Amino acid sequence: ARPTRMAFLRVATTPYSVTAPSSSPSLHAPLASRTRSLPAVGSGYHRVVASSSRAPCPRVARVVTIAQRQRAFAPSQAPRRVVQAAASGGSFASGMFEQLRARANAAMSPLSAGASAPAGRASLQGVVFTDSAPTWEALASRVTALRTQHGQSSAPPDLENGPTSTHALVRRFGTTGEPRVLLYRDSAAWCPYCQKIWMQLEEKKIPYRVEKINMRCYGDKKKSFTDRVPSGMLPVVEIDGVIITDSAAIAATIEDKFPDNNPLVPPRGTPGRERADSLNRLERALFGKWMQWLTSGWMDGTNRSAYEEVLDVVDRELAAAPGGGPYFMGPELTLVDITFTPFLERMAASLAYFKGFKMENSGGRWAALDGWFEAMAGREETYVHIKSDYYTHVHDLPPQLGGCEPNGDDEQKAFKAEIDGVRSTLSDSWRLPLAPLGPDSPEPWWLPEAPALDRLEAAAKLIGNHTAIVRFAARGCGTPGNRPVAAKLSDPTATPGEKHIPAVDAALRRVCHELLEGTAVGGGAGDVGAGAKGAELAADPAARSLAYLRDRVGVPRDMHFPAARQLRAHLNWFIDGLHA
Repeated sequence: ARPTRMAFLRVATTPYSVTAPSSSPSLHAPLASRTRSLPAVGSGYHRVVASSSRAPCPRVARVVTIAQRQRAFAPSQAPRRVVQAAASGGSFASGMFEQLRARANAAMSPLSAGASAPAGRASLQGVVFTDSAPTWEALASRVTALRTQHGQSSAPPDLENGPTSTHALVRRFGTTGEPRVLLYRDSAAWCPYCQKIWMQLEEKKIPYRVEKINMRCYGDKKKSFTDRVPSGMLPVVEIDGVIITDSAAIAATIEDKFPDNNPLVPPRGTPGRERADSLNRLERALFGKWMQWLTSGWMDGTNRSAYEEVLDVVDRELAAAPGGGPYFMGPELTLVDITFTPFLERMAASLAYFKGFKMENSGGRWAALDGWFEAMAGREETYVHIKSDYYTHVHDLPPQLGGCEPNGDDEQKAFKAEIDGVRSTLSDSWRLPLAPLGPDSPEPWWLPEAPALDRLEAAAKLIGNHTAIVRFAARGCGTPGNRPVAAKLSDPTATPGEKHIPAVDAALRRVCHELLEGTAVGGGAGDVGAGAKGAELAADPAARSLAYLRDRVGVPRDMHFPAARQLRAHLNWFIDGLHA
């Protein structure tokens, strides 16, 4: 039997790692179970069983303007009354949604997230294309030149002493001795409890080693790990040879063992410690109301109101923080912020996607919380490299929870389409030209946008590991695995379509070329050599492979969010070019 203490949320879908070998687990498998663990604040967890039914993802074939998208996803200025599977009131551009509802429902098509074409698009069977892209070697040289042009170093990143990296296996922070700490964390870098300990070690600059362990929802755990930790649960830390489990116990032990490394907890018996303890209880209360709403298909308005009541308290506590914040305990980040971070991040993503609820950059409703999100985004040496994106979270949460329940209202459908990159009357978020990215975006980005650097990051990741990436992507035209796992998009035993490797290779080289040169950013179907004289590469398996890869780009493990959206959109550009 699986332990219930942390079974509710072991987030990972491992879409594909651009630094992992081609055998890295992917994401395409039926959900094996809908058993859900719901938390009760201040107590243990209670299991309930829910239906596994899911409605197909809506899709409407229409290109929209950036202005339309910005209006549609503008935050509500006042609370919205929500009834089960319906919305009332005038907030969140509900008038626009009411006018479009009939058209949207009529045009729904059961295609997958990010699917490349609306229903009725011509088949690519029999279509061929030419290889018109530079070699991988030429592309790598272009990366070097562009990095020099943008003032970036061409040297490999310093994974041991530089900014936080998902790929680092040892962190030294300028020291030379053997680290006392060994952190076992999930391979996908998405487990919220692993994230908490990871952030704590990074903020305190405690040298440590990393061993990455699969989560059960997407792969098998190493026997060497389960021999030491029979439960298999993560995270686990070994300090001076002593194994510690449970993230709360780990965090407390780290503070006790390393008091000289940027203390993140006030001393015991002080008013500051009393406030920290109270805020930690508040975090658990918010967590409980989130889980109650997210995993329930009933009493949507009641559950929303209960969640908002606790979120109001969180916002008031941030507003009342000593020194004006922006963090929970004042001007400096503490362990309280690190404790809140993994779940505030996941709440913002999941409630937008499943409930149509805009929590991050709320338009003034939770102004202090918005200030906290912005302050966290400013931690460019640490948190920026740990933070995930909405798409990754909304697809790695359900296999851990046993499912999340969409409320089916217009706002929810619009956010779902936006986050999944599905064409709809109000969204076309995974196609060029991309809308500007900033705090007012449906998924807020609090730092200055740099599209050319984002494209460079995406291209460099692919080029640097192109052999593994091509073979992984070719699973899209290969054979599904025979051993499904819980994560919907994971298929660790799938095999690539060997016959079509050259076509996939050529398509990805062209995508990298467009990312580097920026010649496709204006949008429209490009000339990718489909149907050209002498063409011999099969278009259909290439398109399916690029779509397979597109839906499995994960943040932060593969790249940062702005780079991921550029890659997803450029993959769609090539797919659309094959159909042109």
